[in-house]
Amino acid sequence: MAAKIKKGDNVVVLTGRDKGKAGTVTRVLPKEDRVYVQGVNLVKRHTAPKPGSPGGILEKEAALHLSNVAIADPKDGKPTRVGFSTLEDGRKVRVAKRSGEQIDR
Repeated sequence: MAAKIKKGDNVVVLTGRDKGKAGTVTRVLPKEDRVYVQGVNLVKRHTAPKPGSPGGILEKEAALHLSNVAIADPKDGKPTRVGFSTLEDGRKVRVAKRSGEQIDR
């Protein structure tokens, strides 16, 4: 099956502490059905000093489950489901169900 959410996509968080926040997908873990979204689901990690980094309390993104994010519609930025369409040249592209806009360029 083709991936509905890819690295670089703009997504909206549907549930949880960061509900309503939008961001860009920085990493996708397809085997675990999880994604990392820039600036969303921040957690604090206490790290020991190492050569090259001072250590201390760092804030970093944690993974979200795929079911808790939705692609942002290219037209209005609201969450949308994703469908697939085939172009005249034979390419298979992702399409926003909400507006019918093409997601892939």
